[in-house]
Amino acid sequence: MSGNDQTRRARLLFVDDEPNIRLTLPAILEMNGYEVTARATVAEALSAIHSQTFDVLLSDLNISHPADGFTVVGAMRCVQPRCVTLILTGYPAFETALQAIRSHVDDYLTKPADIQYLLRTITAKLLEPRPTPAIPIRRLVSIFRDNAEAVLDYSLEEMKTTPELAQCPLTDSERLHELRPMLHALICGLESGPAHDRAELLHPAYAHGRARRIQGYSAPMIVEDMRCLDNAIMRIIEENLLAIDISELLPDWNLVHAMLQGQLKASITAFLESPGEPFTVRTAKTA
Repeated sequence: MSGNDQTRRARLLFVDDEPNIRLTLPAILEMNGYEVTARATVAEALSAIHSQTFDVLLSDLNISHPADGFTVVGAMRCVQPRCVTLILTGYPAFETALQAIRSHVDDYLTKPADIQYLLRTITAKLLEPRPTPAIPIRRLVSIFRDNAEAVLDYSLEEMKTTPELAQCPLTDSERLHELRPMLHALICGLESGPAHDRAELLHPAYAHGRARRIQGYSAPMIVEDMRCLDNAIMRIIEENLLAIDISELLPDWNLVHAMLQGQLKASITAFLESPGEPFTVRTAKTA
C-alpha cells in the first residue's frame, strides 16, 4: 500500500470530533502515503471541502450530533462528486439507516477501524471508483410532500411502542386521523413560509386536542403524540439528507420546529378547554 504511487498522492479529508482519533488515525494514514487534512467539526469540514481538493473523505457518522456526518458526505458529493466517500460508525445498530443511503456513500466501516481493512478499502475504491449519480437537490417541503405517508407510518410505529400511548385502545385509523391534517398543515406552512395562515395551521391541532380528550388521553399523552410526529419527521430528514438543499435546511427546519410548537400549544389548549367552548386562533390583529 505504501509503495503505491497512486495512493501516495491521494489527498484525504478526515473528520472526527474525538481528539485522540484525530491524532492517531491521520498519522497512520500519512505513514501509508496519504496527504491527510483532519477536521473536528462539520463547519471546519465544509470549509475544507470548498477550499481544497480531495480524493477521499473519511468521516465519522456522528461528529457533533447524530448523523451529521451525512451533511459532510452530502456537501462532498455536491462540490467534489468524484471524491470517494467513506463513513465511520461506532454504532452498528445504525446500519439500517446507513443501508438506506448506501447508494450515495462508497462504503462504511465500524469503529474501532481495522487499519489494514481500512487501507485495503481505500485502495480498492481509488482504483475502481464507483460512478457517482447526480443527486437532485430539493427543499425540505418537497421531501415532506413525497414522504408524507412515511411520516405517518413512522409516527404510528412510535405511538405503538410508546408505553403511555400504547395503553390507549385506539385503532390505527383513530391514531392517525387527526395527525394527517396536522401534517398537511405543516407542509402547507413550510411551502408558504412565515406568512402562512395561522388559522389553517392551528385548527387541525385544535381538533386533535379535542379528539384526544374524547379518546381518553391525558395532557402528557398529547405531548407524546407530538413527540412521535416530531421524531418521524426527523427520521425522514435523516433518510433523505443527501437529497436536501443543505443551504436551506436550517431555516426550513426552524420554521417546522416553530410550527410544531404552535400546534402542540393549540392541541393542549383545546384539550384543557371546557366542552363546547369555541376556539379562536389569535392573529396579529386580534392579539
